[in-house]
Amino acid sequence: MQTQLDKAFIATPQGKMADSILRSCVHCGFCNATCPTYQLLGNELDGPRGRIYLMKQAFEGGEVTAKTLSHLDACLTCRACETTCPSGVKYGKLVDIGRAYVEARVPRTLLERIKRAVLLAVVPYPKRFALLVALGRLFKWAMPASLKQHIPAKQTVAVGQLATQSRKMLAFSGCAQSIATPATNAATAKVLNELGIELVVPKGEGCCGAMSHHLSQEERTKAFVKQNIDAWWPHIAAGAEAIVSTASGCGVHLKDYGHLLQHDSAYAAKAAKVSAMVKDISEILIAEDIEGEFARKHKSNSSEKLAMHVPCTLQHGQKLVGQPEKILTALGYQLCAVADSHLCCGSAGTYSILQPKLSSQLLANKVQALHINNPQRIATANVGCQMHLSGGTNTPVQHWIELVADLL
Repeated sequence: MQTQLDKAFIATPQGKMADSILRSCVHCGFCNATCPTYQLLGNELDGPRGRIYLMKQAFEGGEVTAKTLSHLDACLTCRACETTCPSGVKYGKLVDIGRAYVEARVPRTLLERIKRAVLLAVVPYPKRFALLVALGRLFKWAMPASLKQHIPAKQTVAVGQLATQSRKMLAFSGCAQSIATPATNAATAKVLNELGIELVVPKGEGCCGAMSHHLSQEERTKAFVKQNIDAWWPHIAAGAEAIVSTASGCGVHLKDYGHLLQHDSAYAAKAAKVSAMVKDISEILIAEDIEGEFARKHKSNSSEKLAMHVPCTLQHGQKLVGQPEKILTALGYQLCAVADSHLCCGSAGTYSILQPKLSSQLLANKVQALHINNPQRIATANVGCQMHLSGGTNTPVQHWIELVADLL
């Protein structure tokens, strides 16, 4: 794609990256075939190729309007288009740049600004989010169905005494997961301890920064990134082997820390080191040969049928395809086939709040696909997807690592 970007913009790091990404696009349109919003709406401007044209127009100094922003907002950033693209277009990075560029030039409505301000002020902070969730549970009976589905059920977590191990890995607790689904990291600690690894929760870590990043709050994002690096660094220096992510939405962002701080002289090297150390829990377990002695010792004999929902951030963002399924199958679980497994469930961070109509349609489609073979449980790999799916079905939805821990 030929470009003539605005001279002032192309002189910036974001402009240089946008120009490079745009030039890699060959207009083929393969991306539209796997784009959830294009499939729902059938509008070229609500598919990756159309959005790329809108961003190119904006970067070249063309007119940008509220409609431009609305088409970019409707993107889930699921990155299914990247998996499909034969040219390797880094659409996810481009749309982050495009949203920030257009938002700086198009004022949002008062309601949109309030929604975003509330999300940014509450969700990334565990204590505030815990208070919101507690109030939601208390008054759930009085809420409309559209709000009820966002309130997670309370989890009871029994944390037993785990052995001290010489091998250490760092747990990333995050913000929403630590409050909404604490059973996930409790199960992770139990499984890793069985493998001779102690999971350490560093003091001072916070939100991964993904929410503020996708809402075009770059300075706030960098502050979260630096806070986490500072919290982890003493443990890294002491020999911690990895930073374990059990929320694929956080994991894909954590792995991008090196890119986000590449121009920060004080943090660039540390951020690159952190990115290299971040591993999804499925990567850790496969590297520890969980399919070997662990599977022989703890294999399930259950005939229960299980449907695996693979989050976009795991399969399209981190490119970890089939790993949880491989582990669960090796441990004896009976996995059902799931149609259109590449399509987003509609959670996508704050998307279910900011784009409720599209999100609800995607949720209904995903729930239908997951239930085709009548599973007794649904497994997933991301807290946002787990909460979202739970709001659309009566079938229990759990993080897959809990199923592994159940065998111990």
